[in-house]
Amino acid sequence: MVKKRRLSPKSVWDEADLTEAFIEEGIKEYHVQKLHRYLLLHPDDTWHGAPELPKAAVALLDKDFTLSTSTVEQQQVSSDGTTTKLLVRLQDGMQVEAVVMTYTKGGDGESEDGHAVLGQQRSTLCVSSQVGCQMGCTFCATGTMGLKGDLTAGEIVEQLVHAQRVTTIKNVVYMGMGEPLNNYEQVRTATRSMINPTLFGLKRSKVTISTVGIIPRILQLSEDLPGVSLALSLHAPNQELRQSIVPSARAYKLDKLMAAVDKYEQSSRQKIFVEYVMLHKINDSPETAHELGQLLRGRNMIVNLIPWNPVYSPSMQLEAPGSERVADFQRIVREQYGIFCTVRQEMGQDISGACGQLVVEQTQGGCGGGALSQKQADIEELGKGMRRLTTAVA
Repeated sequence: MVKKRRLSPKSVWDEADLTEAFIEEGIKEYHVQKLHRYLLLHPDDTWHGAPELPKAAVALLDKDFTLSTSTVEQQQVSSDGTTTKLLVRLQDGMQVEAVVMTYTKGGDGESEDGHAVLGQQRSTLCVSSQVGCQMGCTFCATGTMGLKGDLTAGEIVEQLVHAQRVTTIKNVVYMGMGEPLNNYEQVRTATRSMINPTLFGLKRSKVTISTVGIIPRILQLSEDLPGVSLALSLHAPNQELRQSIVPSARAYKLDKLMAAVDKYEQSSRQKIFVEYVMLHKINDSPETAHELGQLLRGRNMIVNLIPWNPVYSPSMQLEAPGSERVADFQRIVREQYGIFCTVRQEMGQDISGACGQLVVEQTQGGCGGGALSQKQADIEELGKGMRRLTTAVA
């Protein structure tokens, strides 16, 4: 078991820690959100400038807390300007990655007052929830690292704070390093801060938590964070194939996983996003496409096909599927089974955009494109596209 990380000083953005500390000192709890609001509106100031903050709170903050436990060690921008990758150094020297992806909406966007907006930009932040990952997926750069530690809620929120200095963030996806539902309490606390209307104010549906399928936590998530979007990293339509490329699937059988996802969809009334990394001659055949279509037919889901790209690792003897094979797979799922199915477009390849890739490169000297860095229109737009019955990306 990985040793629990303890930060000293703690992050002021860890709402649970800060609230507990205030209560222990007899400081009214409402000062926590007042302080956070002030810091968001005055990002270059400290709590010393916060009006009406009790002296006891200031003394406590000076003693036990810091404005940020992490720092942006590197900031890389892709050549087309659409992707910014942040290499974030944590207090104990470990590193994680956060990626900001910006795209321009088409001509059917709407402003808050309901008027059409042409060329409106929207930015999505991909956050990490752990240092490394213990799931061991055969195609993932982060999986080569193993699990080094869980992030605190404050460290997760700090990624959003860092990203807000790059651009205004409208969407957050937990698709960076780690398995979010294996760090459930911290992810839940961080997400509550993100969707708090008096703080970051993100809409619930614009925060997406991705998982390879931790069944008990999927069921708990629908109760704890109703309305938050769920993305399932599926990668195979049957148990035998899935557990060969996603080792954790041995513990969470596919039939029970789909039942849990169905229950989540029913309770949340949210579409489920299915992530499917395509590996040449492993899970990209027409037969597999038919099997996937049969598995998902009738379910309220959006399938996101992700053609795999080489990631630095001597052990990864994998190949990328050709474009025609990907198109055939998509056509079967979409046209024969009526499932909204997209192919993820690549972004950030020239800055090592893949999840975990920059950290792996720094420690192992590698290079190349990864699986989960590629990005298309954001999650919200996929949902709108499904309602409009537009043509999926080919």
